[in-house]
Amino acid sequence: MVEDGLPAPSARAVELRGRMVEFLREHVLPAEVEYLAARSAPGGPHYDVPAVVEELKRTARTLGLWNLFLPARSGLTQLEYAPIAELSGWSHDLAPEALNCQAPDTGNMELLHLLGTADQQLTWLEPLLDGRIRSAFAMTEPGVASSDATNIATRIEPDGDSYLITGRKWWTSGALDPRCRLLIVLGRTDPQAPAHRQHTMVLVPRETPGITIVRDHPVLGHFDRHGHPEVDFDGVRVPRVNVLGEEGGGFAAAQARLGPGRIHHCMRALGAAERALALLTQRARARTAFGTTLADQPVVRQQIAESRVEIEQARLLCHRAAHEIDVRGNKAARQLVAMAKVVVPRTVAQVIDRAMQVHGGAGFSDLTPLPAMYAWHRAMRVFDGPDDVHLRSIASAELRRAPVLQPGLPQPADQRSPVA
Repeated sequence: MVEDGLPAPSARAVELRGRMVEFLREHVLPAEVEYLAARSAPGGPHYDVPAVVEELKRTARTLGLWNLFLPARSGLTQLEYAPIAELSGWSHDLAPEALNCQAPDTGNMELLHLLGTADQQLTWLEPLLDGRIRSAFAMTEPGVASSDATNIATRIEPDGDSYLITGRKWWTSGALDPRCRLLIVLGRTDPQAPAHRQHTMVLVPRETPGITIVRDHPVLGHFDRHGHPEVDFDGVRVPRVNVLGEEGGGFAAAQARLGPGRIHHCMRALGAAERALALLTQRARARTAFGTTLADQPVVRQQIAESRVEIEQARLLCHRAAHEIDVRGNKAARQLVAMAKVVVPRTVAQVIDRAMQVHGGAGFSDLTPLPAMYAWHRAMRVFDGPDDVHLRSIASAELRRAPVLQPGLPQPADQRSPVA
């Protein structure tokens, strides 16, 4: 069977989505008040784990909503996972972590699953899959244009049976979580090698001497609980057996990690768009201005309609990219994933912006979740590859395509090739 040109989900996938709806409605959304209260205590950014997070994780496990992002563990296709991930995006701070499907851990677990040795998987992958620890991914640097990964300058220098790591990273998401035990670091091991063979990924235990948290970075004024800090590596020593994959394979590993990560971000973002539209319509029905409800104002009705159209378009592209991953793999799907990574965050930020506008002053305060939602999803147009780089890739692929007009079809006179 197919739905909308895509395969219909299995009975198990449908059942899991139903459980996710129940979990979101009965447990996650009601827990947001307690979570925000714990995070709003005086004293600045708080990185401790509110008790409600662990409670939700236990409930999710009981419901079988655990590690669904990884097909090898869940048995779900990426397309079947998409609607469940979307629902988790309704509560960005709580639901993905409750399911153990929170970035950057998901990407790190995918890397360890694909490239890790048996010892690395036992030491790091199993406790991550069990939700006992968290991890961070250290790739982006303040001193170079990291949208081109070949620019990464942090040195990972061989020294006998060890590597010495020297450099500075930022936006090292997850590194301030008190449960963070592992950093996956991308750095340059051989400056003389071809551009795409100069870099290597290494596994760095969080407490290794020489690692210093310089400062945390807010996203448009909002501090994420897990942190996005700037991290200094000063002669950090790790054994050479900590290489993830192979020496010189860091660039390829980074691309393999970012593919599924990008589409999972898109899946979750659609949930944020749906929540924003629900808040918009709720506000429009309840608020009166100029003698009628906002819902009766033509301009607001158009905003609602435009939002629904755009969400449906973005979802179809996201699902098509997920299906392409299932059928042909990450590499074959890269252009569709790039398209989704451009379209979905734009759509989501636009819908959230409309919801903020209809909420008036309240839409710009923490009385609603909208400002935090906007901050994250506007930033999504930069992290995991900025729009500009994805558009560059899409354009290059389009220029390599065969001509639209096929041999034998007439061409307008002004488009005919000149006769030699």
